[in-house]
Amino acid sequence: MIQLSKNMIQLTNRQKFILQVIERLGKAATKEIVKGVSDNFDQSSRITVIRDLNILLKSRSIRKIGNGRNVAYEALIPKLQRSFDLIEYFKKEPDKREVNIKKLDFKSKIDFENLFSKKELLHIKNLTEIHSKRFKSYNREQIKKELERITIEFSWRSSHIEGNTYTLLDTERLMKSSQEAKGKTHEEAVMILNHKTALYYIWDKPKYFKTVSLKKIEELHDMISKGLKIPKGLRRRPVGIIGTAYKPYDNIYQIREAVEALCGLLNNLKNPFISSMIAVAALSYIQPFEDGNKRTSRMLGNAILLANGYCPLSYRSVDEIEYKKAIILFYEQHSLTAFKKLFIEQYEFAVKNYF
Repeated sequence: MIQLSKNMIQLTNRQKFILQVIERLGKAATKEIVKGVSDNFDQSSRITVIRDLNILLKSRSIRKIGNGRNVAYEALIPKLQRSFDLIEYFKKEPDKREVNIKKLDFKSKIDFENLFSKKELLHIKNLTEIHSKRFKSYNREQIKKELERITIEFSWRSSHIEGNTYTLLDTERLMKSSQEAKGKTHEEAVMILNHKTALYYIWDKPKYFKTVSLKKIEELHDMISKGLKIPKGLRRRPVGIIGTAYKPYDNIYQIREAVEALCGLLNNLKNPFISSMIAVAALSYIQPFEDGNKRTSRMLGNAILLANGYCPLSYRSVDEIEYKKAIILFYEQHSLTAFKKLFIEQYEFAVKNYF
């Protein structure tokens, strides 16, 4: 299912493929599209492709430019707003999926600002008002208990997403009694306790993250990775990611430029909730460190939320497989639709269950 204009129109797999070819190339000639289709579909005559192109033109998902032999097609749906059927998309093995080779540009904020509909932004505003009103009614002891609870649940879930085998009860005992779980590694305990350190840090210094910088992101990463034999600072060698053929930037100069551009984007966006969501997804996309990227990104997202009076997320109810699929879809296709849905759901859960 791909969003076209104001309505949802069901496209065939071949039409979706054509749209992806056009988006991947930026501008595609008819012969390029025909070749791509013929390599992947049995029913792939030029007439069939022209018919599909006319459907895409009518639905305003692409536009036609030029005349005669110079005719080409451009996509009109912003990449960030495209919707995918995750079940169908992930039926293909990683090496069989088409990956967007061109890296995302974080210097332009227009597409990022328009990610949310007015209805969605109003919903977030109403949820935040509920959180703010309830938070103001709490006394110091109640706030302390709620902070402890969300710290335990966030530390557990964020670590679990990355393969940590501690249970929620193991995590609670570790946090409250400093007792490591039997049969678990010391590194797993360290990973969880590092979350606690970082979360209390951003809680105690909320205004510090009114703006974001490379220095502040590195500070969070240092806390998240302490004692885990993860090198400090930006990585200097390529990294691979399990489950995807996507390759992040492979040299420190591009990495630094991408992180600094991301910081500029986050600081220039007017809505902190949008900034928080983009921070989580985009820092994971850039992969600036050798390890601990997604943990750092979730902490940064919460830092931005807390700095602007929003409820932090615990991710307690998130489906880990769906989370990973949404992130991988962003890596490969630059689509944030699935991750946005997940992020809103986690905010709804947070407002309902904490503070």
